[in-house]
Amino acid sequence: MTRSKFDKRLGNILSRRNMVSEDELARHMETAESESRSLTQVLLEGDQLGEADLLEVLSEETRFPAVDVFKVRPEKSVVDLLPENLASYYGVVPVSRVANVLTLAVSNPFDILQLDDIRIVTACEIRPVLSTEPAIRKAIPEIYNRGQQMVDDLLDDMNEEEVEVKQKAIDDSRAADLGLLAEESGQAPVVKLVNLIIVQGIKKKASDIHIEPLDNDVRVRYRVDGVLHESIRPPKRMQNALVSRIKIMCGLDIAERRQPQDGKFQITMEGRKIDFRVSTLPLATGEKVVMRILDSTSLSLGLADLGFEQKALDDIYESIARPYGMILVTGPTGSGKSTTLYSAIREVMNVEDNIVTVEDPIEYQLEGVNQVQVNTKQGLTFAASLRSILRQDPDTILLGEIRDQETVEIAVKAALTGHLVFSTLHTNDAPSSITRVVDMGVDPFLAASALVCVCAQRLARSLCEECSRPMEVVPQADYLASLGFSAKETDKFELMEAVGCQRCSQGYKGRFALLETMPITSGLQRVIIDGGSAVDIKERAIEDGMLTLRRCGILNTLKGRTSLEEILRVTVGD
Repeated sequence: MTRSKFDKRLGNILSRRNMVSEDELARHMETAESESRSLTQVLLEGDQLGEADLLEVLSEETRFPAVDVFKVRPEKSVVDLLPENLASYYGVVPVSRVANVLTLAVSNPFDILQLDDIRIVTACEIRPVLSTEPAIRKAIPEIYNRGQQMVDDLLDDMNEEEVEVKQKAIDDSRAADLGLLAEESGQAPVVKLVNLIIVQGIKKKASDIHIEPLDNDVRVRYRVDGVLHESIRPPKRMQNALVSRIKIMCGLDIAERRQPQDGKFQITMEGRKIDFRVSTLPLATGEKVVMRILDSTSLSLGLADLGFEQKALDDIYESIARPYGMILVTGPTGSGKSTTLYSAIREVMNVEDNIVTVEDPIEYQLEGVNQVQVNTKQGLTFAASLRSILRQDPDTILLGEIRDQETVEIAVKAALTGHLVFSTLHTNDAPSSITRVVDMGVDPFLAASALVCVCAQRLARSLCEECSRPMEVVPQADYLASLGFSAKETDKFELMEAVGCQRCSQGYKGRFALLETMPITSGLQRVIIDGGSAVDIKERAIEDGMLTLRRCGILNTLKGRTSLEEILRVTVGD
């Protein structure tokens, strides 16, 4: 059955079910024909129909089940049954094989001749399951590991000796122009491979790139929306060359393979400069490299664009409007603390104030801000830098992290002597930050007087708007109540869950921030001065109206912004 015949049959089904009007259908059919695309593509890309709705209709019509091809991980023996060129030609992907029955994801279940052709090629009986054409087209490279094929193409006719020769010839530059990989055909394969890895990471909007040495090969993974996804696997013989190329880009010692090293480099891609922070770590199987991608375009966001609850946003705005005091943002590594602090600095920036930062390392360059890079080897620690800054007539100070007693004592004194101080701390929530500061040697009275607001932050994944759906199995009301849902919320609500489609990653697309803000009220000050525990502080803060991280998460599940599963993953109970 040709595509046009399938389009007509699909159009008739949708029209019969009143899912698309006759006029809309005619317009979409005309668009599909003029642009040489399928009706499915036009409907999905034009947001006329959700993928889940389309698959549900086809499943009811054909009695074939639907499948998420992005969660399919067929064994190599199953993939080898159908060559990639035929899979692309027919628009299908093999899913699994049991005995002589091959389960095959198809976008056109009505094409009997196509299924017969595949049955002859594979010598298997065919069991069709449903997916959409765009999803299958996107999944084919992943299932057939075309990323690995790209690596193999780069490494054709290359031996270990050639790697070493090319490695020595690489230009020792900290900035590389990665315009188009196609224009770099004359470069050494290792250079092209590193560029390929970097460009893929930027295009995937990854926050980190992991290059991990395994026993038989090297694994490349990207952290997208807080979750690692495997990509390509270069051969083991490329391991040392890959690490050496990255070290040279950072100006690190390529001969030192037994000690961890840290460095950074910058590349230019599509007219914008992107910084990379690099860390190497010796493992039993070789050196592992992690590259943190620092794209300054994310700093264009204001506080109002970060996704905070209105209560948290009001607390932040009120705190940064103060002429002096300390504002702490706490949370684990990768929770977005730096982005929040930089956004806060942008809010208070003006030509009348002297803003100075102390960072290790400086993640983003901010025009108009005096930024100091910590250099422990030269004696320029956080504490030493902070002492010098106080002699530079600052108005606002951003301290990258509070790590020791000396630093926290100087920061508290700065906050008490007319300076607005921003900093971060590694604690689980806002109340425990108070006890941590006191445990570091600060007098409770000084801590209560210096602190203006303490925040705790996490990043949660947003549900894909295209494929998310109401939960099929709704948890019991008593279970939801134990998580923090109110009685009113457990009686009438609709929680959404992740599904997964060609536009997202496992049902999620992008992230937003959960922010627990705890303004230091007079009541809280009394609890702190009296030596109250983290539990006492939290109880008082909730009485004063604090929204905990779990509560912020629950509010976002009720809005349909994320799933209950995701909130349970990133927050703990109250």
